[in-house]
Parts: sequence; structure tokens; C-alpha cells
Amino acid sequence: MRVTRTEIPDVLLVEPQVFGDDRGFFCETWSAKRYAEAGIPWTFVQDNLSRSVHGVLRGLHLQNPHGQGKLVQVVDGEVFDVAVDVRVDSPSFGRWVGYVLSANNRHQLFIPPGLAHGFCVTSPFATFAYKCTESYVPDAEMGIRYDDPSIGVRWPVNEPILSTRDDAWPLLRDIPRDRLPTLEGSRWVR
Repeated sequence: MRVTRTEIPDVLLVEPQVFGDDRGFFCETWSAKRYAEAGIPWTFVQDNLSRSVHGVLRGLHLQNPHGQGKLVQVVDGEVFDVAVDVRVDSPSFGRWVGYVLSANNRHQLFIPPGLAHGFCVTSPFATFAYKCTESYVPDAEMGIRYDDPSIGVRWPVNEPILSTRDDAWPLLRDIPRDRLPTLEGSRWVR
């Protein structure tokens, strides 16, 4: 397994080791001991699976309080996956990173609590799996506009398919700073 720190140092790109032959392949997608040694010492409490068609954009989502760290991967298809640092006291506040995750490359992205997350489906459909460090708390859910010009994510589709909710999230500048996470508030418990 290879783990690479991204331009937002807390966001990690994970490339699991894949063993394959003409019968298919095998790869380990989670091992608490091995991932902790690689810099992901989190306890995950919830697994989620979603399926979406081409052009669907989900995000940008986060929870505060009860921030969710996520280890995300694509089981079938391909997505452009994005993390945005919205921790108000972070040196990378307002910056984003994006990576293609696919069933072919089998890459994973670890997004710690305090960052907004979203993805856009670039294949005919995609099955997206993610582990979460916190359970879903409806009252803590929040989001940021996917097309916020101050963030400037370069999504791979011009007219994404959005939920009504995702289309109505505010711009980052319109969210009160005391409503956003902080570095200290998004630290994990080992």
C-alpha cells in the first residue's frame, strides 16, 4: 500500500496493493493495524454505499459538530472526488484537492473531519463506498455550494445533476465562521 499526502496535508491518497491474474484480483481495502501505521489511525463506525448515474454531483457535504472523517473508494465506475478544507484556522482554508477514483485504479481517498466532501460521476454509473468515523447526525449536517467561485473546484461536467438540497447550499463566505469547524475541533480520538 502506498499513501501520499496531498496539497491539503491531512487528506491522504491511498493506493492499495492489488494482486491480480487472469482469474481476477484481490486487494485489502481496510486493515486497522496497517492503515494506522500508514497514518490513518481512525475508528470507523459506519459504512455507506451509493450508486449514481453519469453527471450526478453529490456535495459539498460535512457535519459540524460530529465531523465525519471518510475513507472513500469506487467499487464500480469512476468519479472525480473532491475535499475542501473549511476549518477556519487551517493554513489551507478554502483550498481543494480532487482525484479520479475508479474501479480500475482502486485508489482511496481519506478525508479527515472538518473538510467538505463531494464527488461527480464521470462514468455511465458509479458505485461509491465510504467508511465514516462518526454516525450521520441530521442536525449537524451542512454543505457548501459545489460551484462556489471562491473555492473554484474544476468539476469535469458543465451541467451536473444535483439534488434540490445540494443546489441550495450557501457559499462559503455566507456561512458564519462560528458555524464552521476548527483544527482542534476536528481532531480525532484514537
